[in-house]
Amino acid sequence: MHTLAHLIDRRAPVAADCACETVLELLIREPSILALAVVDHGMPVGVISRETFLARMEVPGAGDLTARSVMSAPPTVVPESAIAAEVAADLARTAPETLLGGFIAVDEDGAYAGVCTAVALLGAAQSQAQPTTAAAGGLIERITAETREPVLNTLAAIERMRRFRLPDDAMACLETISEASHGVLDLLETAAELHRAQASELRIEAEPRRLQDLMDEVEARWRQRAEVAGLTLLVSYDGDPDCAALADSPRLIQVFDALIGHALANARTGVVEASLKTQPAGGRIAVHGRVRDNGALYEAGYLARLFDDTAPPAPRAALGVALGLALAGHSINAMGGRMSAEPNTGAGATIAFDIDLGAAEAISEEAIHAEAQSGRSAHVLVVDDNATNRMVVEALCEMFDCSTESVADGVEAVEAARAGRFDVILMDIKMPRMDGVAATREIRKLKGPAGRAPIVALTANADPDEAREYMAAGMLCVVEKPIKPERLLEALDMALAAKAESDKAEAGRAAA
Repeated sequence: MHTLAHLIDRRAPVAADCACETVLELLIREPSILALAVVDHGMPVGVISRETFLARMEVPGAGDLTARSVMSAPPTVVPESAIAAEVAADLARTAPETLLGGFIAVDEDGAYAGVCTAVALLGAAQSQAQPTTAAAGGLIERITAETREPVLNTLAAIERMRRFRLPDDAMACLETISEASHGVLDLLETAAELHRAQASELRIEAEPRRLQDLMDEVEARWRQRAEVAGLTLLVSYDGDPDCAALADSPRLIQVFDALIGHALANARTGVVEASLKTQPAGGRIAVHGRVRDNGALYEAGYLARLFDDTAPPAPRAALGVALGLALAGHSINAMGGRMSAEPNTGAGATIAFDIDLGAAEAISEEAIHAEAQSGRSAHVLVVDDNATNRMVVEALCEMFDCSTESVADGVEAVEAARAGRFDVILMDIKMPRMDGVAATREIRKLKGPAGRAPIVALTANADPDEAREYMAAGMLCVVEKPIKPERLLEALDMALAAKAESDKAEAGRAAA
């Protein structure tokens, strides 16, 4: 089994009295550095996390501070001889924040040996473990679940702080922390998705989608990031503007995200082109997508192993980029397509994919508008006895343009529901005084709209038998904790659709 000695970054630490300005120059010069160890007389005394440090440096005068002033101390210290999987599982359970910020590995004499983060542990789990074993799956799922929750809590706190009138410098720090947190969430989700893909459990869910709209979404997602990187992003669509296909559009966007992310990471100057070409043929649509950059010189063999998830990431590829490319390859294969990567004449490369999709009927503007409004403009009651959980759910609902009220237990939920002013109720299960199942049964006894409000269970206990109990009590569906934003949005969509159907039926009965 692999030990930390195989994974740690053995770069030289920085001294405790090192100026932050010097540390900043190092991080800018070497973007692959995620964490730095801080030592005093050769012994580790703290850790500097890249994203936290960069956020701190937004404050005027911070460059004059020393590393000791900004480091996280005392650091978590682990022997380099420790088994990597055991360290990951233990830290995910006891101190997930150290997985994000970094921890220090020491030799048998207690002297500094290297620094490590969750990124290295996730990479090892993906590239070294057998993906179909329960141990590998359990490790990845554990790291993902345990780390996602504190990151979501951070994002919820950021959303609340944005409401205050903070100085511009403080707002800049918030945005930096928010961007870093979203990056961690993306990395965790990609790692978990790649594990599912390696185990042949990747789901492809095809729905009608107008392909020009898909490319418009790709452009909107990447335009600003390309500008920040100093690159010109050209996004184009070649085909019938009304062409609609049966496609898993989130997967296709995920593929473009991986290819464009790779291009931006490697093409330091110049233009990045992303295009999609469609050609209808006999009830099917041939789709050719590509991303081309002209700003990088790739080593021999680099492009050949670009989608090989069994090989360690190439030196120029950050782990997030490498995992994204590997997942993109699996996604296109699962859709029955193929991917290719070829060097351009001169600098740069062109990465392309070809898939054959079923044709769908043209989608009307009315349908598109209705879809865009899905899951929005609802008034939601959040029921949870944990204040942090309530804050997280409220922040997610606000992201989906939903207003919220919150209560702390089932008794309060029933009283609040009597008013009949909620479109959806998000109900925790285990609460004092009255649990979520009992509260749901009481709400279903209420007359009128109050008793018909869709109720969604929020719980970490979602095995099939328990889910059936929740449904029998009158709940609509279950969202597992820690909550994934896309799963909550899906549940809100379902609940609002159910409410609309219920209101329509009630109106019909009243008219009769």
